[in-house]
Amino acid sequence: MKVSLLTYTQEPERTVAAAARLCYSPVGVEEILEKMDEERQKNFIKKLWDLNHLSPFEHVSFTFGIEGVSRALTHQLVRHRIASFSQQSQRYVVEQNFNFLIPPTIANSSQALEIYQQVLRAIKEGYLKLIEMGIPAEDARYLLPNAAETKIVVTMNARELLHFFEVRLCSRAQHEIRTLARKMLEEVRKVAPILFEKAGPLCETRGVCFEGPMSCGRLNLQDEGGS
Repeated sequence: MKVSLLTYTQEPERTVAAAARLCYSPVGVEEILEKMDEERQKNFIKKLWDLNHLSPFEHVSFTFGIEGVSRALTHQLVRHRIASFSQQSQRYVVEQNFNFLIPPTIANSSQALEIYQQVLRAIKEGYLKLIEMGIPAEDARYLLPNAAETKIVVTMNARELLHFFEVRLCSRAQHEIRTLARKMLEEVRKVAPILFEKAGPLCETRGVCFEGPMSCGRLNLQDEGGS
């Protein structure tokens, strides 16, 4: 899996802090920006966290290039609706030699891996035969599995990213999208460490868990003084 931060709102923390300050200031945004030093930025962003006033985070966005992930992952990813997506098309791109992802549970079992690879080889063979017969790629793709490797460009604002991290860094999130979330968080922390200082699963950021009986129990352990 490869995750690259392609572009982002310049001076994201200054932008968020200035937007928040404007809500409480009689002066204009230009004057606010002139006085917005790093210490004020940091204090304002921390105050926003404490007040759960996160609408100013929506003024900055981050665009990622993501490669080496499965269609199973992107089907989960596009459920985050306050975002923009541009994905490699199986309609227009002929998958002459498509790569595929192997889940760890299958990779760790020689018997399961043999079955998995056998089926994928058959799918690939059938797909290529259909293409050779003149079947359009948009119809031949019906054979392609969730395991097929894909590429996608994703843009989210900072507030939606925080929500994404709360949900997808949870220990109960599916392993591949959890790995993606970790890599995305690593990237944004390089350019906006204060904005994403407290980013993480809900049990860490808000001290709550909505998994009910399916909870990993981590929050209860923390409440009891465990590790």
